[in-house]
Amino acid sequence: MAVNAGTSVRHALEARESEMLSPAATKSAGAARARPEAPSAVRTEFQRDRDRVIHAKSFRRLMHKTQVFIAPAGDHYRTRLTHTLEVTQIARTIGRALALNEDLIEAIGLAHDLGHTPFGHAGERALAEMLPGFRHNEQSLRVVDRLEKDGQGLNLTQPVRDGILNHSKGREGITVSLGAGPTTLEGEVVKLSDGLAYINHDLDDALRAGLVAERDVPDEVHAVLGASHAERIDTLVRDVIGHSTTDQHPGEVRVSDTVRAAADALREFLFDRVYGPLNRRDDTLRAQHVVRELFAYYLARPDEMPADLRPPDFDEPVERRVADFVATMTDRYAVDLFERLFVPRFWSA
Repeated sequence: MAVNAGTSVRHALEARESEMLSPAATKSAGAARARPEAPSAVRTEFQRDRDRVIHAKSFRRLMHKTQVFIAPAGDHYRTRLTHTLEVTQIARTIGRALALNEDLIEAIGLAHDLGHTPFGHAGERALAEMLPGFRHNEQSLRVVDRLEKDGQGLNLTQPVRDGILNHSKGREGITVSLGAGPTTLEGEVVKLSDGLAYINHDLDDALRAGLVAERDVPDEVHAVLGASHAERIDTLVRDVIGHSTTDQHPGEVRVSDTVRAAADALREFLFDRVYGPLNRRDDTLRAQHVVRELFAYYLARPDEMPADLRPPDFDEPVERRVADFVATMTDRYAVDLFERLFVPRFWSA
């Protein structure tokens, strides 16, 4: 679409959304922020949100946070950052095919795990012991709302915030929301893509680590989804696209019963053969000990939190501030800090 003289690029992009996107898609024009801002001349509101996430400190930290395998020796295991990129790629593929708003999908996808703790879900469980009710999706929203930019937050639009908060899934299956679920189709696509991504890349990493062999994978998974990582992703994405005709099913992102059952079978296999054993490993228990000890230390000494990393003080309980501090840590920062605080160092006079 050509941009006429005197017409902003943003207006042209908003007009393109109205012309090309599904009626069920979420349009960027008028997307609300908690603090009103003058619009950009060259970017839509969701594009601005995406860019703010990419430039955020919390996004950069994802590269040094565990996905599933803690401190792996190989270079090719997933991190929280690569997981985030894979989720976003899958979600954009689905969103484009369904004529949804890719900019909104990308903003949600890139931000959905910003609040994750060090050491993945093992660290999250340990921190939830110290601060009951702690959940990474709520922490992700807290990061973008309050913690980034020295307490100013990123002031993201409401549809992006909604997608971040409501991306978590229930234990029952990949399509089951933990809570109310997203209010936009784009948020639903990210939530589902999160599940499609991790059941496949976690299996790929488990095969690489030798925890399981391809022959161990349930026959139903091979028969329905495929015998390779690429085949499984392709089957799942094509199934979602083929069963989510948004004009016929506005407000729904659908998966066929057969494919959903196979995906859930793979998920259960991972819980039984990968996540469960990993959660019982000494390294995982040690990582959780690091999280607990750091929390306890700074709960007793909040003034010792490093000034350059200390969370903003919102006049909240000290437990909340310490949880913010610990949750922001990368794996290696947490280990280094633990060693400085608790491991004796040899010295000479």
